[in-house]
Amino acid sequence: MILLCSAAALTAALISEYGFGLQPCQLCLYQRVPYYLAAAVAIIALRAGAKWDRALLGLCALLFIGNSGLALFHAGVEQHWWAGPASCSSGGAGAAQTIEELMAQLNKPVKLPSCDQIAWSLFGISMAGYNVLVSLGLALYAGVAATRSKERTI
Repeated sequence: MILLCSAAALTAALISEYGFGLQPCQLCLYQRVPYYLAAAVAIIALRAGAKWDRALLGLCALLFIGNSGLALFHAGVEQHWWAGPASCSSGGAGAAQTIEELMAQLNKPVKLPSCDQIAWSLFGISMAGYNVLVSLGLALYAGVAATRSKERTI
């Protein structure tokens, strides 16, 4: 279940990025990491045997708790409740006025979108807000499954 949910979350993120052109900010990219790690842990658990289920499910629960905290932080940055990282604040370079300015802008590394701008929302909840809910749900699932480690739930 954790492997399927992690794959679904990552697929949704990649479809929104490549299918709908919603470029992820720095915090969005960080929020993908726990899904990749949980998927890897789930694959290891499927190969490791039942004796490791409790520990690996506990690790997944911790990954998703951490991700829900990161997503909550990101949602707060989007709502301007607190400041985000300096490397992820709004403000652009502006339009080039000369050829030299244009060349300088083209030679700079690509800058990710600002973390404090909501790229997409549904019912007033941004993708970071939905990630809080999904991550908390997966943390709850993994935590409960870890306490019932006799059954194969990962």
